[in-house]
Amino acid sequence: MVAGRRSFEGSLPVAELPRLVEALANDSGEVAYRLDFETGDLGEPRLHVRLHAGLTLECQRSLDEFVFPAEVDTRLGLLADEADAAALPGDCEPLLLEGGALSPRKVIEDELLLVLPLVPVKPGGEILQGEWTMPGDPPQDAERDEAVTHPFADLRNLLEARAKHR
Repeated sequence: MVAGRRSFEGSLPVAELPRLVEALANDSGEVAYRLDFETGDLGEPRLHVRLHAGLTLECQRSLDEFVFPAEVDTRLGLLADEADAAALPGDCEPLLLEGGALSPRKVIEDELLLVLPLVPVKPGGEILQGEWTMPGDPPQDAERDEAVTHPFADLRNLLEARAKHR
């Protein structure tokens, strides 16, 4: 494939990627892919992976579903032995071939799993109400913008002062 500089292009249903589906809110949509086998500057075999998909995630703040635009454009160095990874150039990630074979579907699924956010948050959902306070500052009520009082704070101060005088 590398010697012939072969390319593959197409689309794949998200539902056919079981490990990816486990991380999604649903299995709708398709992944558009382009895989180009090439030779690097140092003669190493490479795979240029380009993926585009709209993946449905669940916002961890609002629990609403939203479409995450997953984009991948990476080069993978094709390795027969793990020891060869150190020889790859910096712009290339290692991909260990299992028995000298490559599974394009597994590569596509792995690369999409790598771009998923650790904590999915719907665009616009990251804005918090109210303002952050520093430790020791009285907390602010997000809706009224007034300092929240703690009725037993003065009692604690009185008890501490009384304990010091004993």
